Amino acid sequence: MLLSKELQDKVVDLLVEDGLVDANLVRRAYLEVQKSGQPILAVLKSKKIATDDCVQHATAIVTKTPYVDLRNIRFDREKLAVIPQEVAQRQRAIPLEERDGVLIVAVLDVTNIQRTDYLSTLTGKPIRSVMTSDAGIENALMQYVADMRDMDKVAAQEEASAAEKANAQTITQDSPISKALTAILDYAAKSKASDIHIEPLEKSLVIRCRIDGVLRKTMELPKSVEAALISRIKIMAKLKIDEHRVPQDGQFAVNVNGNIIDLRIAIAPVVWGEQVVIRLLDKTGTSMDVEKMGMTGRALKDVVEGISRPNGMILTSGPTGSGKSTTLYALIKRIKSDAINIVTLEDPVEYKMDGVNQTQVNVDAGLTFSAGLRSILRQDPDVVMVGEIRDAETANLAVQAALTGHLVFSTLHTNSAAGILPRLIDMGIEPFLIASTLNTVIGQRLVRRVAERRESYQSSELETAQIRQIVGDILPQSSGDVAAVSEKLGYPNMPVANSSSFTLVKGIDSEETPNGYKGRAGLYETIAVDDDIQKLIVAHATSGDIMRVAKMKGTVTMRQDGALKALAGITTLDEVNRVASDLA
Repeated sequence: MLLSKELQDKVVDLLVEDGLVDANLVRRAYLEVQKSGQPILAVLKSKKIATDDCVQHATAIVTKTPYVDLRNIRFDREKLAVIPQEVAQRQRAIPLEERDGVLIVAVLDVTNIQRTDYLSTLTGKPIRSVMTSDAGIENALMQYVADMRDMDKVAAQEEASAAEKANAQTITQDSPISKALTAILDYAAKSKASDIHIEPLEKSLVIRCRIDGVLRKTMELPKSVEAALISRIKIMAKLKIDEHRVPQDGQFAVNVNGNIIDLRIAIAPVVWGEQVVIRLLDKTGTSMDVEKMGMTGRALKDVVEGISRPNGMILTSGPTGSGKSTTLYALIKRIKSDAINIVTLEDPVEYKMDGVNQTQVNVDAGLTFSAGLRSILRQDPDVVMVGEIRDAETANLAVQAALTGHLVFSTLHTNSAAGILPRLIDMGIEPFLIASTLNTVIGQRLVRRVAERRESYQSSELETAQIRQIVGDILPQSSGDVAAVSEKLGYPNMPVANSSSFTLVKGIDSEETPNGYKGRAGLYETIAVDDDIQKLIVAHATSGDIMRVAKMKGTVTMRQDGALKALAGITTLDEVNRVASDLA
């Protein structure tokens, strides 16, 4: 316990008055304090002028703190079990008893608020701290070893059995903080949220969930629960609860209503505390079928042809959260068979697939994308999936893998499919290598789907003009062209381009379908790298030039795909404008 000089002097005076220390030795100790600068109580203990128990007891009296002598106490094993042995040893804290719902814990320093919060979160009970000595703590810890040996064996057996069933945590504590965290996770899982944002404000704690790609405020908690809630998350993610100055990342899995959900935790200091962002990876609600995800027509044809080749590269592009990894998983699932060896390198491994050898990137251990890819290529793979091409070294290795007979899947952060090609050139890849290895490039975004409860309406004059501007040249030009164009583009019953208005839909707003949306669909554009596109790549053509040629060959752009999906009743023009207004 850190005491002021004045309080330390009072403790020394009390020890002298009670005859527990020699006054002459105390004067010598003060001389030592002047030389070394150490606190007087530390000098008394180090010089064995006073015992630790005497100093602690006197400190408790001076600071008016309850004190218990644990040196000769025999503990009940059930009471000790309230705090696990390793925690008791690390925190130097011994559970004594529970009174009126409050757990009384003996510690060396009652002023350590962080430890109190930690123990409260761990046990789910309010904590009242009392002082004891180091010898008393050691006596209790010895009884942990003696009395809990059998209990540890049983616990180890139960842990092994539980680990075989599922490597996930279930939040079962009855404390208010545990209930709050459970409620937040339950709501996020039920709403199919992709992220949870826990954001501290000056006087409150705001919880927001990203549902169908849009953040929505779900609850506001009092500021008083902030420390305990964030400590609880840190404990479950095995992070440092006493570190508040630097960002921390962790992960754990939870069992929510019978579903195992992997959570990725990112904690960062902000002005009013610490912000927590939780990424939810729920494997139960994700379709692994490219058709169900919204890929159709020319895009589907290009992709199927690309993955049917024995070697080459299939690259997907789009901003963060646009479903690139999910598309890759769907394509891997489509080609998976016992006849081929599929190896992946991911960060993180979002969905575990039987029959696929998946590797998790571990930068701290030296397993980067580039280092891992070198290793993968020695494992006789037929198909290689690299979660993301982030640097020139990884890009070169991926190209070399495609050149040596492997089918390579990966992602890049660009705004469009055509943007992939100059991006690879910027990374230092020779244009002729890009041209000879690329099979198909995919650009994608995600839009919200219109909910099942919906209503139809005729497009306004502005909406009609917008539709004609985006897809007027690819819509059927007459009623006689409807069947052929609909089959080519993959959308049934397409309207005629010169219609006076178009039939659109909008969902009905409700608690389960905010703003009339539920679920998401992909907007896709694909470019099959044929001889003409290869010539453009070798000639260092811009992404605009490449896309113009691709459109002449039948490529449907993401914005056009969005407008066609709006006409088909899958989404709305507002959604298409929200996610693809920057695209041609």
